[in-house]
Amino acid sequence: MKIQVVGGGPAGLYFAILMKKAQPASQITVVERNPAGVTWGWGVVFSDETLERFWEADEQTSQQITDSFARWTTIDVHFKQRVITSGGHAFAGLRRMRLLEILQQRAAGLGVTLIFDRELTEAERFAGADLVVVADGVNSRFRARHADHFKPDIEVGRSPYTWLATRRVFSAFTFIIQENEHGLFQVHAYPFDRDTSTFIVESDEAAWRRAGLDRASEADSVAYCEKLFAPWLQGRGLMSNKSVWIQFRRVKCATWRRGNMVLIGDAAHTAHFSIGSGTKLAMEDAISLAKALSGGGRIEDALSSYEAERWIDVAKKQRAAEVSQRWFENISLYRHFEPEQFAVSLLSRSKRVTHGNLKLRDPGYIASVDRWFAQNNGRAETDPAPPPMFTPFTLRDMQLMNRVMVSPMCQYSAADGTPDDWHLVHLGSRAIGGAALVMAEMTDVSRDGRITPGCAGIYKDEHVPAWKRIVEFVHGNSRARIGMQLAHAGRKGSTRLSWDGMDEPLPEGSWPILSASPIPYLPHSQVPRAMTRADMDQVRDDFVRAARMSEQAGFDMLELHMAHGYLLSSFISPLTNQRDDDYGGSLANRMRFPLEVFDAVRAVWPERKPISVRISATDWAPGGFDLDQAVEAARLLKQHGCDIVDVSTGQTTTLAQPVYGSMYQVPFADRIRNEAGIPTITVGNIQNWDQVNTIIVAGHADLCALARPHLFDPYFTLHAAAAQEYYDVEWPKQYGPAVPTPRKT
Repeated sequence: MKIQVVGGGPAGLYFAILMKKAQPASQITVVERNPAGVTWGWGVVFSDETLERFWEADEQTSQQITDSFARWTTIDVHFKQRVITSGGHAFAGLRRMRLLEILQQRAAGLGVTLIFDRELTEAERFAGADLVVVADGVNSRFRARHADHFKPDIEVGRSPYTWLATRRVFSAFTFIIQENEHGLFQVHAYPFDRDTSTFIVESDEAAWRRAGLDRASEADSVAYCEKLFAPWLQGRGLMSNKSVWIQFRRVKCATWRRGNMVLIGDAAHTAHFSIGSGTKLAMEDAISLAKALSGGGRIEDALSSYEAERWIDVAKKQRAAEVSQRWFENISLYRHFEPEQFAVSLLSRSKRVTHGNLKLRDPGYIASVDRWFAQNNGRAETDPAPPPMFTPFTLRDMQLMNRVMVSPMCQYSAADGTPDDWHLVHLGSRAIGGAALVMAEMTDVSRDGRITPGCAGIYKDEHVPAWKRIVEFVHGNSRARIGMQLAHAGRKGSTRLSWDGMDEPLPEGSWPILSASPIPYLPHSQVPRAMTRADMDQVRDDFVRAARMSEQAGFDMLELHMAHGYLLSSFISPLTNQRDDDYGGSLANRMRFPLEVFDAVRAVWPERKPISVRISATDWAPGGFDLDQAVEAARLLKQHGCDIVDVSTGQTTTLAQPVYGSMYQVPFADRIRNEAGIPTITVGNIQNWDQVNTIIVAGHADLCALARPHLFDPYFTLHAAAAQEYYDVEWPKQYGPAVPTPRKT
C-alpha cells in the first residue's frame, strides 16, 4: 500500500511508525512544510493513562519518550499571595522538539520516507496514493480546500495567550494568577526537561488591550511578562520561539474522512491546552487509525471504523476542554474567592476531576479544603470536617442542614388541584430521606393555569388543608424545610398527562390559555390569547392569593416559576414575547410583568421567609434568551428582593438544541452566582453525592437540586452520608436499627 502523510507533527509521524510496523511492505512518505528542527511551542504533557496506550502501541518509541521525561506529581495554584498544593497527580512532560526527534528517528529507522521544507500541491498529494493521511494541524490547508465536505466548525476563543519558556524549572504543574493595573493574567507552567519549563501566559482580551499587548512587539511582550511574573521567574528570563499572542481555535468537523483521505490530530479536532490533551488526542488518533487499517479489507471501511471508534472519545475530551477553556476565559468571576475555593474550582473546572477524585489523590489536601469550607459555613466545631454537602446554608430565617434540595417534580396525580396521599408519601419520604429542602411540584395559581388536569394547585380553599397536612408531616418527622413552587402554565397549559403524551393538547375538555404573545407551543397546540392588562392584573392577583394560601399551609419558602416556557417565562424569552407595548422588546420590558408579579408576592409573603425564582438561563436557540441576559435578569431579581435563583435551562421552545452532559447546567448557575452576586440553586444531570460536594465546595452554586436521583432513591442524602462515613446526620428514629455506626479501628 502506498500512503501519503501530509504533516510531520506527532500525529503524522506516529501513524507512519505504527503503520510501517504493521505493514512493513507499505510505502509511506511523510511530507512536512516546515524545515526539520522547526516547531511551534515548547513542551508537551502526558498522563500515565496516555503513556500506557503508547507502550502497548510501540515499546521502543515509548522507552525513548519515557527516558526524556520530566515528571511531577503535584499541582501548585498561586493566588492572592498564597500557594495551594494538591498532590497525587501523575504527569510527565518533554520538549516538543525532542518528541519530534524521537518520532523522526524511529520512522526513518523503519524505512519511512521523510521530506521536510516542502509544500505539496493537490495533484502531488493524490498522485498514486492508496491512502492520504492529513495531519497538517489546526490550520490545515487540505481541510480548508475540502471544507464543503468536512464542514469544519471553528470557534475562536476569547482569551489571547502566548507560548513561552523559562530556565526556571518548576517542580509542579503551576498555575499563577496575578492582577495588575491592567487586569488579570494567568500562567500555565510545567517542566519539560531538566532545565526548562513551558510558560504560557493568558489574559482576557480587555486586560490584554489595556496593557498594549495587542500592539506590542514580540520582545516587548516578553519584557512585559517578565516584569509581571518576576517573583516566580526568580531572575530567569522568558524565551520565545517566534511566539505571538493568539486565540485558541477549537476545531470540530462533521466528518474526518473522504474517499481515501482521512484527517487526524489537530486537522480533525482540537482541545484547549488547559487540559493538555492536544498531542495526546493526535497520537491516539494515530494508534486507532493504524489498528483499523491493519485488519485488511477496504480502505474506506477501515476509515469508517476508525472514525466510529474515535468519535465519542474525542467528543468527550473536547467537551471537557471547552468547559476548562470557559473557566479560564471567565476567571475574573472568581477573583473574590478565597485561595482554598479558587484552587479547588480550578482543579475541578473540566468536570473530569471531582472532590472525591482529589481526595483519593491527596487526602490531606481535601481534608484541609473541607476544614476551611466548614469553618466558613457554620460547622467549625466538627472534627473531622463534614463533606461540603453537609454544611448548613441560611436564607433569611430559614436554616437548611445541608445543601441538597429535592427538585420540584410534577406528579400529575391531583384532582382539580388537590394533593392527596400520593403527594404526602412522595414528599414525606424524601423529607425523611435527609434532603434539607423539599420543593413541592409546580403548583398552579388558578384552575386555568394548570399544565394538565392532574396538576397540583393552590387556588381553592380546600387546597390549604390538603397542603398543610403534607407540610406538618415534613415538619413533624424531619429537619427538612419545605417550599412551594407557584406557577401558571401559560401556552403550555391544557395538555395531556405526561404519560399520555407530553405537551400534547387535550383531545377534549380544554380550557382557554394565555401567553405573552399568541404563539402556540407545538404547531398543532392551542393558540394562546395574548394577555391584556386586565389579564395581567388577574394573574398577578392569583399569584398573591396563592402566596397567602401557601403561608396558611405553613410552607417555609416560595419559588416563583419563571422558566421552561410557562406563563412568566413566555414574557422573558424574545422567542415567545413579540409584544410591541411596554412588556416587549428590551430585556427590561420583558422582565416588567414577571417583576410585577414578584413584587406583589414579596409584599404579602412574610419578611422572614425567602423567595426563590426559577429561570431558564438559555433558550438553547438562536435569537433566544441567553446567559448574558440571564445574568442581567438575575441582577434585576436581586434588586427586587429575590433571595436565590434556581437556574435551569431550555424547555421554552421546540427550536431548542441543548448540549447535554453530566452537570451540564452547572456553568449557568456558576456564572449567575459569581457575576450577578446572588446565591443560586443548580440542576441538570447531577448524578451523585461526589458531584454535589464538588459543585458546592468549588463555589459553582449554593444548593444542588436533584430530581431523578431522588425518584430512584428517596433516601439519597442519608445514603450519601453513609457512603462517606459521615455520621452526624439525623435518621428517623423509627429506622434506628439501620443507622450506620462508625467502624471500630
